Amino acid sequence: MRIAVLPGDGIGPEIVAQAVKVLEALNLNMQLDHAPIGGAGYEAAGDPLPAETLALAKQADAVLLGAVGDWKYDSLPRDMRPERGLLRIRKELNLFANLRPALLYPELASASTLKPEVVSGLDIMIVRELTGDIYFGQPRGISTLANGEREGINTMRYSESEIRRIAHIAFSIAMKRNKKVCSVDKANVLETTELWRQVMIEVAKEYPQVELSHMYVDNAAMQLIRQPKQFDVMVTGNIFGDILSDEASMLTGSIGMLPSASLDANNKGMYEPSHGSAPDIANQDIANPLATILSAAMMLRYTFADESNADRIENAVKKALAQGYRTADIFTDGCRKVKCSEMGDAVVAAL
Repeated sequence: MRIAVLPGDGIGPEIVAQAVKVLEALNLNMQLDHAPIGGAGYEAAGDPLPAETLALAKQADAVLLGAVGDWKYDSLPRDMRPERGLLRIRKELNLFANLRPALLYPELASASTLKPEVVSGLDIMIVRELTGDIYFGQPRGISTLANGEREGINTMRYSESEIRRIAHIAFSIAMKRNKKVCSVDKANVLETTELWRQVMIEVAKEYPQVELSHMYVDNAAMQLIRQPKQFDVMVTGNIFGDILSDEASMLTGSIGMLPSASLDANNKGMYEPSHGSAPDIANQDIANPLATILSAAMMLRYTFADESNADRIENAVKKALAQGYRTADIFTDGCRKVKCSEMGDAVVAAL
């Protein structure tokens, strides 16, 4: 297994190191190749996605990513900012399907800001289209009108084929779960998502065992807080998915618990925690590495079809939590507060 390891910025190197520690404890036949991305890429090569990093990612079977971004790069031209490197690598690798599971471990029910009875047993899979929508649509930019006023332009755009392929991903996942798909759109206002809904209905006919429902994005945001356990698989576009998956992460107690997988049509994937680079706590060994460790488990499951070792990692995380280990973001009274590296050690010991 050839894996490109891209630690990135902020807490990225710290959390990736723990995921690598766990993978190495499994004694797998793998080759790990490290390369810079984001602000680290800019520092190393003047580009948030250096050519060498992209070439390595293309040659690899999978990519394990930390996080990108730092406030000190905010003054750079937009194309040189760390986040552009992340968007570009997703596009270059054609990683169109983003899977974000929101799973609440029983031990963390009290860490959620919602009542335990609302979130206990939560298990949602959010399927987000990742390479289209307003983040990539053209035209875009900031221009000056004839009267001297500035105007910002972004274009929300989806083709039928883009919608159809993400729909198949969502329905296929639902077939292995509780056979329910909720498609989130804003079809009453946006023609882009009116087409989205039409295509979802068409694809649903190929999966008669799956129940398809539709929900406007504003209502979906409310329902995630009101009654989150009504959802099984949620599928939506890039910008709505970005927002809703971060919202769902807080149901689990901390965004530090939320892994993600971004897949192409052949299940080659980039695996990363759903949270950001948190530069304010970088180099303090206090970040939560569990989302990154769980992302490594997703890598074994989706790209390498290694269910056994994916289960081993996930069960080790459960055991570490059951033993009371907590990083600061999920700490509650009566538990043992540990550092980032210590949580990695606890998961390795649980293996």
